[in-house]
Amino acid sequence: MEAYAILGLAYLLGSIPFGLIFVKLSGRGDVRDIGSGNIGATNVLRTGSKTLAVATLLADALKGALPVMVARYAGLDSLYIALTGLIAIVGHVFPVWLNFRGGKGVATALGVYFAISPLLGALIILTWLVIAKVFKISSLAALVALFMAPIYTAVIHTSVEASILAIAIYLLIFWTHMDNIRRILKGEESLIQKK
Repeated sequence: MEAYAILGLAYLLGSIPFGLIFVKLSGRGDVRDIGSGNIGATNVLRTGSKTLAVATLLADALKGALPVMVARYAGLDSLYIALTGLIAIVGHVFPVWLNFRGGKGVATALGVYFAISPLLGALIILTWLVIAKVFKISSLAALVALFMAPIYTAVIHTSVEASILAIAIYLLIFWTHMDNIRRILKGEESLIQKK
Protein backbone atom coordinates (compact mmCIF):
# COMPACT_ATOMS: atom_id res chain seq x y z
CA MET A 1 0.00 0.00 0.00
CA GLU A 2 2.85 2.40 0.80
CA ALA A 3 4.37 1.84 -2.64
CA TYR A 4 1.04 2.53 -4.36
CA ALA A 5 0.54 5.68 -2.28
CA ILE A 6 3.98 6.95 -3.33
CA LEU A 7 3.23 6.17 -6.99
CA GLY A 8 -0.03 8.12 -6.65
CA LEU A 9 1.86 11.00 -5.03
CA ALA A 10 4.39 10.93 -7.88
CA TYR A 11 1.65 11.29 -10.47
CA LEU A 12 -0.18 14.08 -8.62
CA LEU A 13 3.03 16.00 -7.96
CA GLY A 14 4.15 15.52 -11.55
CA SER A 15 0.79 16.84 -12.70
CA ILE A 16 1.21 20.26 -11.05
CA PRO A 17 1.53 22.71 -13.99
CA PHE A 18 4.06 25.09 -12.46
CA GLY A 19 4.66 26.96 -15.72
CA LEU A 20 0.97 27.70 -16.08
CA ILE A 21 0.67 28.71 -12.42
CA PHE A 22 3.73 30.98 -12.40
CA VAL A 23 2.76 32.78 -15.60
CA LYS A 24 -0.82 33.34 -14.42
CA LEU A 25 0.30 34.58 -11.01
CA SER A 26 2.65 37.03 -12.73
CA GLY A 27 -0.31 38.52 -14.62
CA ARG A 28 1.02 37.44 -18.02
CA GLY A 29 -2.02 35.39 -18.96
CA ASP A 30 -2.21 31.73 -19.96
CA VAL A 31 1.11 30.28 -21.15
CA ARG A 32 -0.86 27.88 -23.36
CA ASP A 33 -1.84 30.87 -25.51
CA ILE A 34 1.81 31.75 -26.14
CA GLY A 35 4.32 30.24 -28.57
CA SER A 36 4.03 26.46 -28.73
CA GLY A 37 1.24 26.38 -26.16
CA ASN A 38 3.41 24.20 -23.93
CA ILE A 39 3.52 24.58 -20.14
CA GLY A 40 7.27 23.96 -19.82
CA ALA A 41 10.16 26.31 -19.14
CA THR A 42 11.09 26.83 -22.81
CA ASN A 43 7.65 28.19 -23.63
CA VAL A 44 7.48 30.16 -20.38
CA LEU A 45 10.65 31.92 -21.57
CA ARG A 46 8.61 33.19 -24.52
CA THR A 47 6.64 35.36 -22.08
CA GLY A 48 9.80 37.46 -21.86
CA SER A 49 10.62 36.52 -18.27
CA LYS A 50 13.82 34.61 -17.63
CA THR A 51 12.96 34.52 -13.93
CA LEU A 52 9.66 32.71 -14.57
CA ALA A 53 11.39 30.32 -16.98
CA VAL A 54 14.10 29.42 -14.44
CA ALA A 55 11.50 29.04 -11.68
CA THR A 56 9.50 26.70 -13.93
CA LEU A 57 12.59 24.69 -14.83
CA LEU A 58 13.55 24.23 -11.19
CA ALA A 59 10.00 23.45 -10.03
CA ASP A 60 9.46 20.93 -12.83
CA ALA A 61 12.79 19.26 -12.01
CA LEU A 62 11.94 19.17 -8.30
CA LYS A 63 8.63 17.45 -8.92
CA GLY A 64 10.60 14.69 -10.62
CA ALA A 65 13.28 14.44 -7.94
CA LEU A 66 11.09 14.64 -4.85
CA PRO A 67 8.98 11.48 -5.42
CA VAL A 68 12.12 9.46 -6.18
CA MET A 69 13.72 10.68 -2.95
CA VAL A 70 10.56 9.83 -1.02
CA ALA A 71 10.50 6.33 -2.54
CA ARG A 72 14.15 5.81 -1.60
CA TYR A 73 13.58 7.14 1.94
CA ALA A 74 10.61 4.79 2.32
CA GLY A 75 12.91 1.88 1.55
CA LEU A 76 11.24 0.84 -1.69
CA ASP A 77 13.23 -1.44 -3.97
CA SER A 78 14.88 -0.22 -7.17
CA LEU A 79 11.93 -1.30 -9.33
CA TYR A 80 9.48 0.91 -7.44
CA ILE A 81 11.99 3.76 -7.30
CA ALA A 82 12.29 3.60 -11.10
CA LEU A 83 8.50 3.39 -11.51
CA THR A 84 8.09 6.39 -9.22
CA GLY A 85 10.35 8.47 -11.46
CA LEU A 86 8.55 7.38 -14.61
CA ILE A 87 5.12 8.08 -13.12
CA ALA A 88 6.20 11.60 -12.11
CA ILE A 89 7.18 12.30 -15.74
CA VAL A 90 3.91 10.78 -16.99
CA GLY A 91 2.10 13.15 -14.61
CA HIS A 92 3.85 16.12 -16.20
CA VAL A 93 3.09 14.95 -19.74
CA PHE A 94 -0.50 13.90 -18.95
CA PRO A 95 -1.66 16.10 -16.03
CA VAL A 96 -5.11 15.32 -14.70
CA TRP A 97 -5.70 19.04 -14.00
CA LEU A 98 -5.26 20.03 -17.67
CA ASN A 99 -7.28 17.32 -19.41
CA PHE A 100 -4.09 15.24 -19.76
CA ARG A 101 -2.36 17.80 -22.00
CA GLY A 102 0.88 18.84 -20.35
CA GLY A 103 4.52 19.47 -21.09
CA LYS A 104 7.25 17.49 -22.80
CA GLY A 105 8.85 16.12 -19.66
CA VAL A 106 12.51 17.09 -20.09
CA ALA A 107 12.98 19.08 -16.86
CA THR A 108 11.02 16.54 -14.83
CA ALA A 109 13.13 13.73 -16.30
CA LEU A 110 16.27 15.64 -15.36
CA GLY A 111 15.03 15.87 -11.78
CA VAL A 112 14.41 12.12 -11.74
CA TYR A 113 17.93 11.42 -13.01
CA PHE A 114 19.53 13.72 -10.44
CA ALA A 115 17.61 11.96 -7.66
CA ILE A 116 18.76 8.56 -8.91
CA SER A 117 22.36 9.68 -9.29
CA PRO A 118 23.80 13.22 -9.21
CA LEU A 119 26.58 12.04 -11.54
CA LEU A 120 24.00 10.77 -14.02
CA GLY A 121 22.15 14.09 -13.88
CA ALA A 122 25.40 16.01 -14.37
CA LEU A 123 26.35 13.92 -17.41
CA ILE A 124 22.97 14.55 -19.00
CA ILE A 125 23.22 18.31 -18.42
CA LEU A 126 26.77 18.34 -19.81
CA THR A 127 25.57 16.51 -22.93
CA TRP A 128 22.71 18.99 -23.35
CA LEU A 129 25.11 21.93 -23.04
CA VAL A 130 27.54 20.54 -25.62
CA ILE A 131 24.85 19.74 -28.21
CA ALA A 132 23.07 23.05 -27.58
CA LYS A 133 26.36 24.93 -28.01
CA VAL A 134 27.16 23.19 -31.30
CA PHE A 135 23.73 23.07 -32.95
CA LYS A 136 21.86 25.89 -31.14
CA ILE A 137 18.68 23.75 -30.97
CA SER A 138 17.25 23.12 -27.50
CA SER A 139 14.98 20.23 -28.50
CA LEU A 140 17.80 18.43 -30.32
CA ALA A 141 20.04 18.85 -27.28
CA ALA A 142 17.34 17.34 -25.06
CA LEU A 143 16.78 14.41 -27.41
CA VAL A 144 20.50 13.61 -27.64
CA ALA A 145 21.09 14.03 -23.90
CA LEU A 146 18.20 11.75 -22.99
CA PHE A 147 19.22 9.26 -25.68
CA MET A 148 22.58 9.03 -23.93
CA ALA A 149 20.98 8.53 -20.50
CA PRO A 150 20.58 4.72 -20.77
CA ILE A 151 24.22 4.45 -21.84
CA TYR A 152 25.40 6.63 -18.96
CA THR A 153 23.21 4.64 -16.58
CA ALA A 154 24.82 1.38 -17.66
CA VAL A 155 28.35 2.81 -17.53
CA ILE A 156 28.08 4.18 -13.99
CA HIS A 157 26.51 0.93 -12.79
CA THR A 158 23.21 2.07 -11.39
CA SER A 159 20.50 -0.61 -11.20
CA VAL A 160 19.13 -2.59 -14.14
CA GLU A 161 15.78 -1.01 -13.33
CA ALA A 162 17.33 2.44 -13.72
CA SER A 163 18.61 1.46 -17.17
CA ILE A 164 15.15 0.24 -18.19
CA LEU A 165 13.69 3.45 -16.76
CA ALA A 166 16.11 5.50 -18.89
CA ILE A 167 14.95 3.69 -22.04
CA ALA A 168 11.28 4.21 -21.12
CA ILE A 169 11.89 7.90 -20.43
CA TYR A 170 13.63 8.35 -23.75
CA LEU A 171 10.77 6.71 -25.67
CA LEU A 172 8.28 8.99 -23.90
CA ILE A 173 10.38 12.11 -24.51
CA PHE A 174 10.88 11.10 -28.16
CA TRP A 175 7.10 10.85 -28.52
CA THR A 176 6.48 14.25 -26.90
CA HIS A 177 9.00 15.80 -29.30
CA MET A 178 7.56 14.43 -32.57
CA ASP A 179 6.64 17.92 -33.81
CA ASN A 180 10.12 19.18 -32.94
CA ILE A 181 11.71 16.25 -34.76
CA ARG A 182 9.70 17.02 -37.90
CA ARG A 183 10.81 20.67 -37.74
CA ILE A 184 14.45 19.64 -37.18
CA LEU A 185 14.35 17.38 -40.24
CA LYS A 186 12.87 20.24 -42.29
CA GLY A 187 15.39 22.74 -40.92
CA GLU A 188 12.58 24.78 -39.38
CA GLU A 189 13.21 24.29 -35.65
CA SER A 190 13.80 27.47 -33.63
CA LEU A 191 17.39 28.21 -32.67
CA ILE A 192 18.58 29.21 -29.23
CA GLN A 193 19.07 32.96 -29.25
CA LYS A 194 22.39 34.30 -27.90
CA LYS A 195 20.66 36.96 -25.87
